[in-house]
Amino acid sequence: MMRLADRENQAPGEALWRFSLALYTRPGVADALVAIQDRAGRDVNVILYGLWLGVTRDRLLGADVAAAEAAIAPVHDAAVAPLRRLRRQLKPTGDAVLQALRRRIAALEVAAERQVLYRLAECSGGPAPVSADGGRIAAAEANLAVILGDEAGSPEAGLVRRAVAALARRTG
Repeated sequence: MMRLADRENQAPGEALWRFSLALYTRPGVADALVAIQDRAGRDVNVILYGLWLGVTRDRLLGADVAAAEAAIAPVHDAAVAPLRRLRRQLKPTGDAVLQALRRRIAALEVAAERQVLYRLAECSGGPAPVSADGGRIAAAEANLAVILGDEAGSPEAGLVRRAVAALARRTG
């Protein structure tokens, strides 16, 4: 398993991508993030970016979140959002052809989201020294609160906080 410190030597976009995959695949995290996104209108990729930034280098301010959202808007609006809508319209059914199309659309959606994460990583200014585990976890939690606002107290946000803490301790 690659340690967070080793990730500093990678391009920031790839480091954010790998962090996002590691967190998103933890039990319950994907569902929690999608629920927050659907309920509160907070982009999953911006949430992942804020958490990654916290565990690897720094805290976000509200202006940083707005700048990150502006940086990804062209790719999100032109590719991610339309692909997501189309994938969701093609609900799981017994029709093999429609399911094959749904899987292909999902793959395109993931590819577009990867580009969004790469753009977000460019907002970070590159690697910086990583603080001790407690500082990293606290920074990630603070970033989550900045991004989510009132939604930061939701059960889903609590699940995400616990998953980030466990991931940070495991990879630290």
